[in-house]
Amino acid sequence: MSENPDAPAAAGGSPPIAEYHAHVYYDPAKTRAAAERLRQRVAAEFPDARLGRWHDALVGPHTQSMYQIAFPGGMIGAFLPWLMLNRDGLTILLHPDTGNDLLDHTAHAAWFGAVLPLRLEAFAGRDAAD
Repeated sequence: MSENPDAPAAAGGSPPIAEYHAHVYYDPAKTRAAAERLRQRVAAEFPDARLGRWHDALVGPHTQSMYQIAFPGGMIGAFLPWLMLNRDGLTILLHPDTGNDLLDHTAHAAWFGAVLPLRLEAFAGRDAAD
């Protein structure tokens, strides 16, 4: 996790959150087109967001196909409400990147749409960010 002076400070004296991840879930046969439209709109409207690879096959703790959007903490005020209103029915997991993957994907996470199960055993023995 890198330091960013523009990142919003976490409550309770925690260090600022420099980066967030939004995992956009899709069904390759049914909702990939909606996921592609969202991805194109994010790229056009939020150039500071970094779009991750498509993962049609399951990866890490994720139990559905997905791609990740990584974005700086200073962008959350504009990006979060936009994402809430423009997700087109897709399920999204939003979490900070604190360096603790397990907590970031569980206790620190917020879901838009259905809450999907995660394979938490994927974090066994890991401390690094995904």
